[in-house]
Order: sequence, then C-alpha cells, then structure tokens
Amino acid sequence: MIPFLDLNEVNAPYLHAIEEASLRVIRSGWYILGNELKAFEESFATYCHVAHCVGVANGLDAITLILMAYGFPEESEIIVPANTYIASVLPVAYLGFKPIFVEPDPATMLLDPDKIAEKITSKTRAIITVDLYGRSCEMEPVMALARTYGLKVITDAAQAHGAIYKNKKAGSIADATAFSFYPTKNLGALGDAGAVTTADEALAEKIRFLRNYGSKVRYKNDYQGVNSRMDEIQAAILNVKLPFLDPENDRRRRIAARYLSEINVKDLVFPPADRIEDDAWHLFVVRHPDRSKLIAHLDAHGIQTNVHYPLPIHKQQAFLEYRDLKLPVTEKIHDEAISLPLNAVLTDEEVTYIIQTVNHFDCQQ
Repeated sequence: MIPFLDLNEVNAPYLHAIEEASLRVIRSGWYILGNELKAFEESFATYCHVAHCVGVANGLDAITLILMAYGFPEESEIIVPANTYIASVLPVAYLGFKPIFVEPDPATMLLDPDKIAEKITSKTRAIITVDLYGRSCEMEPVMALARTYGLKVITDAAQAHGAIYKNKKAGSIADATAFSFYPTKNLGALGDAGAVTTADEALAEKIRFLRNYGSKVRYKNDYQGVNSRMDEIQAAILNVKLPFLDPENDRRRRIAARYLSEINVKDLVFPPADRIEDDAWHLFVVRHPDRSKLIAHLDAHGIQTNVHYPLPIHKQQAFLEYRDLKLPVTEKIHDEAISLPLNAVLTDEEVTYIIQTVNHFDCQQ
C-alpha cells in the first residue's frame, strides 16, 4: 500500500535533531514564550520576507486572533471563499461576524476575484483569501479591490508554506496571513501550532497581547485575550525543519510536474500547470465525475487517496442557516475532488506506479 501520507517517513530524516531539540527544551525548564519561539518567529518572518511573525497555538487561532485584533464592529461582513476547509470560516462565525461566501474560479478552485465586488456592502470589513492546496490566490486584483473599498485582506496560508505569488512569498502579501503547522503541512510540527505574519507592527503587537490572555506584563491585562501560544517544543521542532522546507517543496514540484505531464485519463480535470515552480503543492487535487470508481480503482491497486473536502461549508450541520445558498461551482468541486498522494518522501518508483495505475483507470471503464 502506498499511503496518502506517512508522517513517520516524513519526519524520519530529522528524527535525531528533533529529539535533541525537544530534550534541550525539556532540560531548560522553560516551556512557554521562551527563546525557541522567539528564534522561530524571527526565522519564519525572515523566510516569508515579512517584518513580523507571532507564534500561536494553531491555524484556526491565527485567523481568530487577526480578526480580534482588527476589532471590527458587530454584524460586520467578511468575504470568504466558498470552497475551503471549515477552519477558514469558523473564526468569522465564532466572533459574531457574517461570512459572505464567494464562488471559486473553476480552473484554480480558489476564490474568484471577479466575483468579490458584487458581494461588498456597507458592512463589509475584510476579505479572507485561502491559498488552498498550496497555490497562492490571485492576490493582485484582490488587494486592489480591498484598497478601493477600504477593506483588510487576510490570507489563510495554512497549506501554502513557501508558495510564491509574483516573486512574493506567501505570508508577505496580505495585510495579515495565518499559518498552520499541523503535522501534515509542508512545514509540520509534531502537534498543533500556528502563526500570524504581517508587516503591521501595531497589529503584531496586539496579537502578541491577545494570544497571552491580553497581557504583555504578567497579571496586567490590556485586552480580553485568549490562551493561544505556540509551545517551546513545537517551536524547537519547527526550527529544525524550516531549513528543509524549500528542498522538500522542490521535490513536491517535481512530482506534480510528472503527474501533470504523464497522467492521461478521460474526463480527469487537473490543477493549473501555469505556476508549477511557484506553488507549494501541499495537495494534488484532481476532479473526476465518477470519483467513487476512481478511488475504488486506486484502492484496489494499493494506492490510498483522500478527499479534500467531501462536504462544502454551506451544507455542513454547523452552518445550516446557509443551506439554501446556491453555490454550484463549489458543490461540483466537492462532488468530484480527489487528492492523489503527493509528498516529499514518495520515491520515483512509487510516483511511476501511481501514474501508471491512474492511467489504467480508462481501461476499466
């Protein structure tokens, strides 16, 4: 069986360094808001070519803290992509704002900038873009539109560590960017962890307060904050793995290039091939009208796949008030999407086998 993702294999090259880093933290006696986190924040900010990085507990909290720090009024409307993981939208609802769903571009499966303006009202305060599957959203028109209407742009780059858009790294383009370092990410911790990057010094400073109960000085609370701090062990592990992010992303790009050039199946819809060297290729998501048969075919031949994601947000029990929304592009994507294995530890032989097996699917029809 070729697993969709084997985290033991992913972390094996760094296991000794991870063990050393973890032991160093354990022996230090300092486990929260210490030197390991400071070092990672500085290194990741440098990597993203941005002034500030604030480590938090997870990617969902990163989005939540950005929205909290901006202090938008009650009943604000926040534009969100309809095709994304629910974590991109939960903070909007949690804080009492109204998510306004916008359909994706069918080709990229990302937020369609041409469909945003019609959704903007006097209550709109921000646009959340999502760099889904490892590809940066088309940010130039989004930023221009936001400046025209006086809106903030927040990017969820949880799947796009190291992605590039017009020579700019993910994390340096929007007003604020949220990252997740969940273990399956291109840059993954060994537990939950997240971060916010921004060029806005005042915003970064407020998020530093908010993540720590609204406090900078112990027992003095300037804001009604939360407890959302990346712990020292996760920061130490990320410090170990960050130097290897670009080489691993390059490996992902080579695999994606092979999939794009060598797979040939009728009715199979591919992700765009125009930015192979810029996309981070966190996932390789294809679409097929008979998804269940393709999944069964691959499973029968020992290839594990995944579906990102089977049910759109507006059809989830948690968002029943939106169940009557008509979002046909999003719904079609969720009905057809299949993620093929793509990670830096796949061997050339495994990639060849996956390609040959997918191509053989036509013979089974």
